[in-house]
Amino acid sequence: MEKELLREAYHRILEGIKITAASTKGKFPHYADGQTGEWTCSPSGDWTGGYWNGMLWLAAASTKDSQYLNWAREWTALLEQRIESKTVFRGFLFYYGAILGSILAGDQMAKDIAIRAAKSVASQYNSNAGLIPLGDEAEEASSVGPTETNIDGVISSPLLFWASKEIGETSLVDIGINHALKHIELCIREDGSVCQSATFDPSGNLIRRYTHKGYSDNSTWGRAQAWAMMHFTLSYMWAPHEQKLLDAAIQVSDWWVRHLPDNGVAFWDFDDPGKPHTNRDTSATAIGASALLKLSCLVQDEKRGKVYQETAVKSITRLVSDYLTPTSEQDRRRPGMLLGGCFNKKLGVATESELIWGDYYLFESLGGLLGYFKPNMF
Repeated sequence: MEKELLREAYHRILEGIKITAASTKGKFPHYADGQTGEWTCSPSGDWTGGYWNGMLWLAAASTKDSQYLNWAREWTALLEQRIESKTVFRGFLFYYGAILGSILAGDQMAKDIAIRAAKSVASQYNSNAGLIPLGDEAEEASSVGPTETNIDGVISSPLLFWASKEIGETSLVDIGINHALKHIELCIREDGSVCQSATFDPSGNLIRRYTHKGYSDNSTWGRAQAWAMMHFTLSYMWAPHEQKLLDAAIQVSDWWVRHLPDNGVAFWDFDDPGKPHTNRDTSATAIGASALLKLSCLVQDEKRGKVYQETAVKSITRLVSDYLTPTSEQDRRRPGMLLGGCFNKKLGVATESELIWGDYYLFESLGGLLGYFKPNMF
């Protein structure tokens, strides 16, 4: 690993953040055209707005530049309108968009917003089923309601764990643990692969597994696997007394390591019969690499931790070398675009694009490898 390559990539992303901030005032960048760099934005953050805020908090912490800090506060204030949204995916918005502001900048507004959001998310908990269902306003879910869930929503558990530490409400820990553990049962297959979504009965028993973004109900969508890696790792990081969370993180991460292509960049779905001529997904790759860096700091087995670290670095190096603009001396696109993100292959939406969450996880991983923050700090 060449630190200079990673440092130069980090600064490319910093430069791109400034350009994006100037062009998206009052809106949240969602995904961008891979050729023009033009952003498709959301006025209220959709499920991804927290990643833009998160990048601003990371940039502010690593550079000490007040411009990034002012932007971070400005966009975090815009998230307040989403505190009561009826969706489990608020975990994405407020973990990255607000908690990072509290941890990295000691920002009181960000802390207050995150705590209020955590309490609201907890109020959505279904005690009979033992989880927080998707919610009536869940973004991009094909079947929305009180008996539907998917692996993406486990991000709400770390939100609750953090809030419990801040305000001392142990009930938030109980809800977060139950929510995460139930998804082990509902979404993780025996071999460690992950199915994105599940329908359950009123008691929380599995009725069926399915996918709305993967190749098929029996395939392994790349981001489903990566989300499981990230969310169970984060959950264990905040609730280290619950061994089952670590066991799940290891199980799904070991599967990823065994099935990741030789070049370190995941296909959009591990079971697409069109491989190797189908789409890769750099965003899934960035999520998985970030999760492996965190998990490498948490596992007791040094050999396993080394494998996680090496796998992550291989993927990150490939993303920086092959997919981060500029990709040539003639490339005039906005710097720091992580190309090759596959948002929704089934619907043909942004299949070769820059995705804000892919940008975030690459940026966070680079910051960790460069020593700006510890990978398991958040």
